[in-house]
Amino acid sequence: MRKGIHPDYRPVVFKDNASEFAILTRSTVKTKETIKWEDGNTYPLAKVEISSASHPFYTGNLRLVDTEGRVEKFKKKYQKFKSSN
Repeated sequence: MRKGIHPDYRPVVFKDNASEFAILTRSTVKTKETIKWEDGNTYPLAKVEISSASHPFYTGNLRLVDTEGRVEKFKKKYQKFKSSN
């Protein structure tokens, strides 16, 4: 392999914001935060919105993240652009 062209492949902790589930794996993702892991070492932290611990397919229950429907959001967003005829 050529030196200097490949991303840094290192241990990274991925943490689910919704369920506080975390897993240590290897990745090339760039992060600014770090976390102290169970083994006492500090690793880069990548926060994710959803994981197998919070995804409805894996958990079997539905969690509503969005309380407002898509149509209502669209109308609310473009209400100010209505033309006055």
